[in-house]
Amino acid sequence: MISKHSHEQSDRGEGVEVVQNEPFEDPHHGNGQFTEKRVYLNSKLPSWARAVVPKIFYVTEKAWNYYPYTITEYTCSFLPKFSIHIET
Repeated sequence: MISKHSHEQSDRGEGVEVVQNEPFEDPHHGNGQFTEKRVYLNSKLPSWARAVVPKIFYVTEKAWNYYPYTITEYTCSFLPKFSIHIET
């Protein structure tokens, strides 16, 4: 269902692009999965924001999943020094 919705929302170069999805080994957490995704959001922005933001606007999600421990980092192509780091 989520995959279908993602595919439906992925038109005109928009949507989710999986850049990397591979097994990963960390000396502290053990074996896990690393995933890097780009979420293109330009058409989802309000018109006033589209006037300021570059045409190629995306959020990058990098996730290291060592079930049940997960590290996720979000960065923005428009604001490269801004990031959100989540550990659960």
